[in-house]
Amino acid sequence: MADDDLHDFETATFTHQGKTRTVYRQGTGPAVIVIAEMPGITPKVAEFGRMVAGIGCTAVLPHLFGRPGRDPHPKAHGWRGTASYVSSSLVPICISREFTVMATGKTSPVIDWLRALAASEHERCGGPGVGAVGMCFTGGFALAMATDDRLLAPVLSQPSLPLPITRRQREAIDISPEDLAKVKGRCANGLTVLGLRFEGDTLAPGSRFDFLRRELGDAFVAVELDDACANPDAYTKRHSVLTEHLIDAPNEPTRVALDQVLDLFRTRLLKTA
Repeated sequence: MADDDLHDFETATFTHQGKTRTVYRQGTGPAVIVIAEMPGITPKVAEFGRMVAGIGCTAVLPHLFGRPGRDPHPKAHGWRGTASYVSSSLVPICISREFTVMATGKTSPVIDWLRALAASEHERCGGPGVGAVGMCFTGGFALAMATDDRLLAPVLSQPSLPLPITRRQREAIDISPEDLAKVKGRCANGLTVLGLRFEGDTLAPGSRFDFLRRELGDAFVAVELDDACANPDAYTKRHSVLTEHLIDAPNEPTRVALDQVLDLFRTRLLKTA
């Protein structure tokens, strides 16, 4: 793919607690907050947003890092361009106080802004509630956002924080004990949390999903794909289930996983099977 100018998205801003960010929006119907993976709102993240809009929801893509629409694939800008772009997106996040990258048992401060965005979009779009998808660095964000009763459909795609360096980090996810307790209470009352990963993905290790199974019980639905199912044309190892490593063809396991995500939104937000 090439860079995406996002011309078919409405552009707006949202401010909470003095922090203003750009938001890209497409569609009508209940809101789904699509929180981009590193290095930002890539063409394939935008394409996923278009699929969300296509089922009758409003896809809401907040710009948290990177350059919206830039294609990170070396075919677009060369390997040097890819390395430079990814670094320029990654370094600020690692030193930002808004993102908890290494620590266990903490919710990233940016979650307060995302919860406020979700509440605002719910008021604007209507419907029974909102959905949220986190990916990679933001993969766990949808879980922490689920302390809010308006969030009805949280999806954790290859959640990668805290960075899985130690055993303790591999067996945890970026949420505080207090927030996790609230989410567990909601799960006991019918909330479903959907998680996606490739089996060999060391950034989103299997032990992290084991932790979620222990904590959330049957409310956590894990989709773990064989590494061989990943798109071989991607520029990184198997990781991004819904975007870079998606093979968008009938019966492909990654497409089946994507359909499972969209079906969750249909069921919880649109009340259709």
